[in-house]
Amino acid sequence: MKTIAIIATGGTIAGVGKDGKTVVYHAGEIDVNDILESIPQINEVAHLKTFQLYNVDSNEMDEEKWMGLSNMINSLVLEEDIDGIVVTHGTDCIEETSYYLTLTLNTNKPVVLTGAMRPATATSADGPFNLYQAVSLASNDSAYGKGVMVLFSNTIYSGRDVQKINNFKVDAFGQKTFGCLGYMQDEVPYFFSDTFKKHTIHSIFAGNYNSLPKVGVALFYAGASADILYHLAQSNEGIVIVGAGSGNYNEKWKEAIEDLSKKGIIFVRSSRVQEGIVFDDEVFDPHHYCISSNTLSGQKARVLLMLALKKTKDRNQIRQIFAQY
Repeated sequence: MKTIAIIATGGTIAGVGKDGKTVVYHAGEIDVNDILESIPQINEVAHLKTFQLYNVDSNEMDEEKWMGLSNMINSLVLEEDIDGIVVTHGTDCIEETSYYLTLTLNTNKPVVLTGAMRPATATSADGPFNLYQAVSLASNDSAYGKGVMVLFSNTIYSGRDVQKINNFKVDAFGQKTFGCLGYMQDEVPYFFSDTFKKHTIHSIFAGNYNSLPKVGVALFYAGASADILYHLAQSNEGIVIVGAGSGNYNEKWKEAIEDLSKKGIIFVRSSRVQEGIVFDDEVFDPHHYCISSNTLSGQKARVLLMLALKKTKDRNQIRQIFAQY
């Protein structure tokens, strides 16, 4: 059997609430080994090594914790007896962590994130089965070289494109119009597509970090003041615009973006619309001060911009990075 390292970070999968109830609970309360005791059949899939790195609600995950997790995985995958990695994580911010790992992990070994929508104390808790399937996926030869994946509710998603699309249902994730990478039937994965964006060993960002540049996110809404941008520019090297429609904003924001760009702030345009793509736009950005986020959400564009700014401050080079990643 393969040996899989399980790194626990907390989340609803380790949550505790009133027996049987699915709401009003505290995330990140149970040790990962206690969860594993509820799924003894998982020991028939792989040898397990467990690490309780954090035990927090995923809303407490931040850049420091991303770096700690990524650096730990980069160390573990160097061990010959470790064949794959599973990370248990809260669902609210799993898409940001999965993308950071997609960009920074230097390995071809399978890395799978999973979690739960129901706490461990709920009736029909979904965490144990998700964890069982995540270990099964990480143990399967077909998962090698697929990059970072998220396994949830029998479905395999890419770390780049996964997003939480429902805050209530057990089947809470999607991958925009790209579908998914594949499906699980019990312990067997079936892949039907692949990601064509650079990741893991092909990423220029693969490696360990102990600091990241600061990047803020500004949500445009009807009547939003451009003061928001000037405020963010005081403490950030870059700003991601979550615009309306195709990443759009009003004339006051356009003027502020041009002004701040001339002062060295790097801007990226994304959209608050769930589906679609953001391209360069001659009307809203005639001087190309903003970098298009492509299909990345605002929160994921922020992750990429932080890492890009670690490499370069050149706007055109960062534009190329966003086209590749």
